[in-house]
Amino acid sequence: MRESVYKNYGEAKVLGVSPSSGYELMHQPDFPVLRVGSSMVVPKEKCIQWMKEHTGGAI
Repeated sequence: MRESVYKNYGEAKVLGVSPSSGYELMHQPDFPVLRVGSSMVVPKEKCIQWMKEHTGGAI
């Protein structure tokens, strides 16, 4: 079986969602993700800012 090139398991665990939901979130047009080669990296501060904007500051 081929291993996925997208490693969003850490973000999914932190957010309390499944890896597939984390993968889906990382592909939203306005989600702050950096593509480094074949990897996707989410900057912590940008992620927190994005979550605050999308929850009305509830986090």
